[in-house]
Amino acid sequence: MPAPDDADHRHDRTTRHPTPGPLNSLQHWREAKSVPRVVYNFVLVVVARLAPFLSWKAWALRRIGVSVGEGVSWGLEATPDVFWPELITLEDHCIVGYDSVLLCHEFLQDEYRTGEIVVGERAMVGAKAVVLPGVRIGAGAQVAANSLVVEDVPPGATVAGVPAEVVKEGDGQE
Repeated sequence: MPAPDDADHRHDRTTRHPTPGPLNSLQHWREAKSVPRVVYNFVLVVVARLAPFLSWKAWALRRIGVSVGEGVSWGLEATPDVFWPELITLEDHCIVGYDSVLLCHEFLQDEYRTGEIVVGERAMVGAKAVVLPGVRIGAGAQVAANSLVVEDVPPGATVAGVPAEVVKEGDGQE
């Protein structure tokens, strides 16, 4: 995995949005997204989380702007970002596991950040994993259950832990 000071760090792929005054950035969310849009997204996020059929889940995800490839499997209660779902790309035949979260924003004290998330072709995100903004999960990569993904996952690699670290390289070496 890249070191935090590498040029291609996830923070290099996030956009910073400073917020004025003493309030934390979450207090400014209505300036970033309209209330009706967030309500619309929320309703369809509920459909994507709870629908019994993968086709319904894909339909709901597409309606909120997620790029959904062919054969994507979206697990029960998996949650896309409610504010910026249009920053999510799910490539063909990837799996996003039960109760995982793809978060395209981070609300901080003096700013919020947004960034794209890409789950590569045939990649797998395990149950209850959390993927942060700006992260790319490579083709065929695997994210273990309960992992916090703060850095890119190389193609074919397996990552696990909090924060997630490579436990198996993409070429089969450990």
